[in-house]
Amino acid sequence: MRTTISIDDHLLDQVRRRAAELGRTVSQVIEDSVRRELVRREDDEEPPFRVRPFRGGKARPGVDLDDNAALLATMDDDR
Repeated sequence: MRTTISIDDHLLDQVRRRAAELGRTVSQVIEDSVRRELVRREDDEEPPFRVRPFRGGKARPGVDLDDNAALLATMDDDR
C-alpha cells in the first residue's frame, strides 16, 4: 500500500544509508523499523510486576531481625 509521510531530512538520510548498507529499499527499512517498534510497545504494555506485602504478622519471639547471623541460624534450625 502506498502512503505519504513527513519525515525529518536527517532521519531520511540515515534510513537511506542503512538501506544501502543492507541492500534493501528505503520502504523495507522503514517498514521493519515500524514493525519492531510496535512489537516493542506491545512488550512494554505488560503490567508491571508487583510485590505483595506479607501479612503474616511479626517475627517469632526471640528472633532479632537486626542480627543477620542470628536470623540465619534460626532459619537453619527450622530445617
